[in-house]
Amino acid sequence: MTDYFDEMLNPDGSYRAAYSDIGQWFSEEDAARLRAKQREAEEVFRLTGITFNVYGQADAEERLIPFDIIPRVISRSEWQKLSRGIEQRVRAINAFLHDIYHRQEIVRAGRLPAEMIAGNEAFLPQMLGVSPPGRVYTHIVGIDLVRTGPDEFYVLEDNARTPSGVSYMLENRETMLKMFPELFSKSRVQRVSDYPTNLRRSLAASAPAMTTGDPTVAVLTPGIYNSAYYEHAFLADQMGVELVEGHDLRVRDGRVCMRTTQGYKAIDVLYRRVDDEFLDPLNFNPDSALGVPGIMDVYRSGGITIANAPGTGIADDKAIYSYMPDIVEFYTGEKAILQNVPTWRCSEPDSLAYVLDNLNELVVKEVHGSGGYGMLIGPAASKKELAAFRAKLKAKPGNYIAQPTLSLSTVPIFAKSGLAPRHVDLRPFVLVSPEGINITPGGLTRVALKKGSLVVNSSQGGGTKDTWVLED
Repeated sequence: MTDYFDEMLNPDGSYRAAYSDIGQWFSEEDAARLRAKQREAEEVFRLTGITFNVYGQADAEERLIPFDIIPRVISRSEWQKLSRGIEQRVRAINAFLHDIYHRQEIVRAGRLPAEMIAGNEAFLPQMLGVSPPGRVYTHIVGIDLVRTGPDEFYVLEDNARTPSGVSYMLENRETMLKMFPELFSKSRVQRVSDYPTNLRRSLAASAPAMTTGDPTVAVLTPGIYNSAYYEHAFLADQMGVELVEGHDLRVRDGRVCMRTTQGYKAIDVLYRRVDDEFLDPLNFNPDSALGVPGIMDVYRSGGITIANAPGTGIADDKAIYSYMPDIVEFYTGEKAILQNVPTWRCSEPDSLAYVLDNLNELVVKEVHGSGGYGMLIGPAASKKELAAFRAKLKAKPGNYIAQPTLSLSTVPIFAKSGLAPRHVDLRPFVLVSPEGINITPGGLTRVALKKGSLVVNSSQGGGTKDTWVLED
């Protein structure tokens, strides 16, 4: 008996209902053919250029993200419950962001300590009093979910700044349709291919009030050396909009304009994939060559919509995360449908003492960390790593939170020995505009390809797989 939830198999070894078609298909397939298809899929990814860069490594070459051909399957009823919880959480995050940049009612009510806002490096005083169109701050959100049981889903973290990975979700599905069209005739799977159309529509609906005619949308990228550049170019191409860099833009007559062959053209909505710090050298980092001098002044005057809004990073800060059940209840009047993972804030002396005493059993994360960097997985750490992290915690306890090591669910991958269980998470993608909330069915499943590993990040050796939400 395993101590984790197997999403494919019942305890007696029979297939769960959602996986019955996949299980039958696999049992009838020739292993050699599947191995050839796996190699073919990898070649498709290589030719398409679906790669990422790993920062901080000497070679830092572009790498192929491993793709597994066995889809992860979610039933319609499971997805309906998840969708309700995701929508509730995203609404609360937007209400929270509007509040902290205006009256800060949640602080006045004593539900959130003032220092969580004032002392937070992700809080932007430049956003005080600014109200984006429709009060939408997070136009694109990625909510990372993990599963521990039949009806047990937890939010691992909220990605409210510039969530990435949606291009992999789309390419995973496209690849599966090419490799195994017969699978999609057996199972009715909700489609994800309309995401780029929905993204453009959602961004256009968020245009500022001064917009005339069809809104002009553009994607701002830091450039080809960014780890997610492939995705920036992919989304711009799929939406049919311009991909621009900071040097392509300038402020003219109170508008942000991009250089075109016909001269400069005003942009109404800028989907930026540049961090706050580098967005505007006049307002933030003066050495930045990635942003646009003066864009914040245009933004504050209502001359452009920036998606996601500057200052949204405070909503995916991991210390703020620990207050999310209170935040959801405060702004929606309802209990959170999706639960948080229990979290110890190391800035609090009692919590720090507990974490130090139980370091070998916990996962410790940097408050502002991402991508699997700067974290400790206690049960897998050496004595040397534990000692080094203990020193970091004592030196800067406010930089860290800690969580129990969850028993993540598993889904099958196609290994040399056949189907083998591996741990996964899920990042659904949410589009928010003044017209409403659109949640793409499924999302990006990231899988820890090493047996027993809980680390799913591609930068740390993880892979991806297609995620199916069944129609019925």
